[in-house]
Amino acid sequence: MLRSQRIRSIPAWVAAMRRQWKWILALAIGLLAAEIGLSRVSLAYARGEAQQPTVSIPTVTSSPSGPMAMVNFEREIITVWAGPGVDYPRIGILVAGQTVPALGRSPGAGLDFYVQIAYAGVTDGVGWVYAPFVTVQGALPVVEAPPTPTPRATPTLNPTVAAQYAIDLAPTQLPTFTQPAPLVMPTYSANAAAATSAAFPMGFLVTALAVVGLFGTVISILRGR
Repeated sequence: MLRSQRIRSIPAWVAAMRRQWKWILALAIGLLAAEIGLSRVSLAYARGEAQQPTVSIPTVTSSPSGPMAMVNFEREIITVWAGPGVDYPRIGILVAGQTVPALGRSPGAGLDFYVQIAYAGVTDGVGWVYAPFVTVQGALPVVEAPPTPTPRATPTLNPTVAAQYAIDLAPTQLPTFTQPAPLVMPTYSANAAAATSAAFPMGFLVTALAVVGLFGTVISILRGR
């Protein structure tokens, strides 16, 4: 009876759900929108986007103007010099494909010259690279080379002071070499070999004694019987 009542109540429940489907759909959409909103807020706080200002921040999109020097790709590393030539000290390096502002060039014909570049981290902020190692875009003015560094003074020692610390060592005679006694090597003579071969063999004597002992043992056993 109860089972039949339950079966009869199912169509009524389905009919009620059909009449309220619009409200149910609206409620489901609202719950889904709220879930999506909460997820976005949580993600924004996790990334720190909730504290980002709403005003637009200007960005720098301009490229440096003027001639540029790019390191050729066939050279992995090139040296940056303090002046146009190997007589100046090394101040750094550039890698293949690196681009730096070009400021000028040293006097010279063909490709045998150096290019002055902007190089941060040194005293005057400039350096020099060998022209065949880079590709320059733009015309470069000829600039004067900086003075070559003065060679370091060679320290000299005062002879008077050196004489105070000089130690005179008197030569000593080396010990004399004493010739060792001659080494005596034993020799094998033919007479000793003949004497040894002529002597009575010890093996034969041992064998004879063993036979005599065995014969005596046999006789003792026979007498005991």
